[in-house]
Amino acid sequence: MISWEDFEKVDIRTGTILKASVFPKAKKAAFKLEIDFGDIGIKRSSAQITELYTIHELVGKQIVAVVNFPPKRIGSFVSEVLVLGVIGAREGVVLLEPNQKVMNGLKIA
Repeated sequence: MISWEDFEKVDIRTGTILKASVFPKAKKAAFKLEIDFGDIGIKRSSAQITELYTIHELVGKQIVAVVNFPPKRIGSFVSEVLVLGVIGAREGVVLLEPNQKVMNGLKIA
């Protein structure tokens, strides 16, 4: 188990996907994403979500992501945030998203 203090260290926020593109050099099928997190800026992520989403339906979608993990190099790409989703619910990852439009950068509690 983790403590409440450990959980409070994880910075989870809302963001809107501004740009999505195919990431052909990824070992597993993935998209490169640029996500607007409001006051903390635009961050990049590599997301293995190609089974259920297309580039066109991702642009403009609000998502939830961990924004305070250290950057992770994936080939020549640096992923700055971890986009969150449900694994195993369907064939692929189902993204977590607010059920109403909210401001980018708001903290998840």
